[in-house]
Amino acid sequence: MSASSFVAVLTGSAEYSKAMDFITVVSGLPRSGTSLMMQMLKAGGIPPLTDNLRAPDENNPRGYFEFEPVKRLRADQSWLDQARGRAVKIIHLLVRELPIDGRFQYRVILMKRPMEEILASQRVMLEGEGKTSGDSNLLAKTFQDQLSQLEEWLRGQPHFAMVAVNYHDLLQNTAATADKIDYFLGGGFDVDAMTRVVDPALYRQRGRARPTGAPSSKID
Repeated sequence: MSASSFVAVLTGSAEYSKAMDFITVVSGLPRSGTSLMMQMLKAGGIPPLTDNLRAPDENNPRGYFEFEPVKRLRADQSWLDQARGRAVKIIHLLVRELPIDGRFQYRVILMKRPMEEILASQRVMLEGEGKTSGDSNLLAKTFQDQLSQLEEWLRGQPHFAMVAVNYHDLLQNTAATADKIDYFLGGGFDVDAMTRVVDPALYRQRGRARPTGAPSSKID
């Protein structure tokens, strides 16, 4: 696969080896498909950095792939050495807390999903917990601004490389997306296994109002 076959942003002059002496970061807005991408990476041969403290549930039946120390990234970065050669899920708001002094190199897979679907999926999750979501228009603007700021920041960082993955492309063109990720990370991964992870039947929140009794989103 040639580099021109997909849209990727390789920032600065950072060079990466196939020995994977870098940290693979999966990021995006909540409910954008980050857990699904972590599943694919694990199947492909990249061990996830996760503590399994957050158990699978009806919203993410295959697990969340979270690592609790990530939430304390601003104050504690001692765990980052463990992340070399592994994949770690980091919420979009915390990516800019990663050290940029050259100790670590990063490849960021940034998940993109239509905003109406993200908000609908979050609303369903909150309702299941007995909570209510905020104003959709305000949330949409806030999330979009945050994501745009993150992308702009990443483009200016010499120790980061980034590729954006469209959630719909992932579901509809799974094999091509798996090839894209394999190329981005240096190649040599089990692309067939990555492809088999994706189950379109789990895609149940399509950004429209759900009829009464309809199933909610099952993919994060």
